Amino acid sequence: MKRRGLIIARHRREVLIEDATGETFTALVRGRKLRPLAGDNVVFNFEADGTAIIQEIMPRDTLLERIDSRGRGEGIAANISLIVIVLAPQPAPDWQLIDRYLVAAALMGIDAVLVRNKQDLGDHHLDDRARSYAEIGYHLISTSTKVPQGLEALAQSLDSRRGVLVGQSGVGKSSLINSLLDTDVQTVGSLSRRKALGRHTTTAARLYRLPGGGELIDSPGVRRYAPKISDPADLDSGFIEFRPYTGQCRFNDCRHRTEPNCAVTDAVEAGTIRIERYKSYCVLSDTLDKLRGN
Repeated sequence: MKRRGLIIARHRREVLIEDATGETFTALVRGRKLRPLAGDNVVFNFEADGTAIIQEIMPRDTLLERIDSRGRGEGIAANISLIVIVLAPQPAPDWQLIDRYLVAAALMGIDAVLVRNKQDLGDHHLDDRARSYAEIGYHLISTSTKVPQGLEALAQSLDSRRGVLVGQSGVGKSSLINSLLDTDVQTVGSLSRRKALGRHTTTAARLYRLPGGGELIDSPGVRRYAPKISDPADLDSGFIEFRPYTGQCRFNDCRHRTEPNCAVTDAVEAGTIRIERYKSYCVLSDTLDKLRGN
């Protein structure tokens, strides 16, 4: 008899499923065609020996995915309505990585929140850079699990929504999860002394239900990420401050580089578009071209 359930976590060919009654149990994924993710709604059944087997993945409303080294899409989380991007003074923010997650959110048509964590450490330069994102329309929350600070605002941003928590290793995602759930569900790792890069404490994406409402998928910390974008022309829309200039360039296929009468580069020169964001656009455009084999 077929049943429906929600994927809570996946590790290789095993998944953790929650059924309609709230019961959780392990199921198997057979074959290579099915690639369920945390947040997926699935159809499954039980074999004679009691083993649960995934049969079908229901259509997804949204999909956060990245492009791999071969130019193929790799799923991260399904059916999300919010991306929560965590940054901190340590390790130093990778602003291009942050921009890439923002692009993914913009192209999916969902919201994004920037969480400036470890506020207790203080970093005025980081605060100034982070505030520049608020100026173009992104919601910024300052948090600290030590003080504590900003945790209620973060919880409220997730109320009645399913978000995915992303960011570099070591920015405090696991500590935020523990604080939001008021329980020690995550192992908190220390910063690697070599290069001050965070150690990965989350090895697979997992969905948590928050006490105040909403759900949060915690994803492994990363050092590299690029969204999968099939049409290079779509990249413009991923940088939301570029949108007012869409269609105003001299050439319809303008890449906003050296083309004459480019509305975007004119806006950069005028200071309407920040040079840092424009550079992120150029680097990401080149990265996607390379991964597509262009």
